[in-house]
Amino acid sequence: MTIRLLIADDHVFYREGVKTMLGALSEVVAVVGEAASGEEAVRATAELTPDVVLMDLRMPGMNGIEATRKIVAARPQIAVLVLTMFDDESVFAALRAGARGYLLKDASVDDLIRAVTAVHHGEAIFSPAIADRLVRYFNRPVRTSEVLPELTDREREILALIVQGRGNAQIAQALTLTPKTVRNYVSNVLGKLQVHDRAQAIVRAREAGFTVE
Repeated sequence: MTIRLLIADDHVFYREGVKTMLGALSEVVAVVGEAASGEEAVRATAELTPDVVLMDLRMPGMNGIEATRKIVAARPQIAVLVLTMFDDESVFAALRAGARGYLLKDASVDDLIRAVTAVHHGEAIFSPAIADRLVRYFNRPVRTSEVLPELTDREREILALIVQGRGNAQIAQALTLTPKTVRNYVSNVLGKLQVHDRAQAIVRAREAGFTVE
């Protein structure tokens, strides 16, 4: 099934470049619209209902963070993937706004296609530099009695691996569980944290002070 993509970036050459590369190299992703500002991104998303929005953060007028927040609030089924030049604290703001992934613009086309596909399927995905930042942030032992007491010990293990960017297959291998069991645990974790997807679970964990070894 083709993934319908909207590109939101104020640089026309960048939008055209991404569209051309995806058209040449991917049979999975199809660009259905473009936007040059946050306001245009919100309007185009409402009109075109793409599967994924590729969102720049720094645009004139409404920025990408606010546009992401509005898009996700109105249509939570649409995945927003942030693509930016900047490796900074905006990653946490983007995740709080509802973005499901965060890539830097030096990502290869293959990485971009994989990321678009992953967020469309409900996964959280980050470029290596961003993943390292998240892991460093969470790189302390969990205090079971104080943080997220609604989770069981096994659910904490699952959450820790989600924070590290592991997919279900990797979690199953790491914990010697079946994929079905992992899916059930992930569903339980999301339900207890009252979030819709992995990216929001990471934000919820960070805000609660959850840390991993």
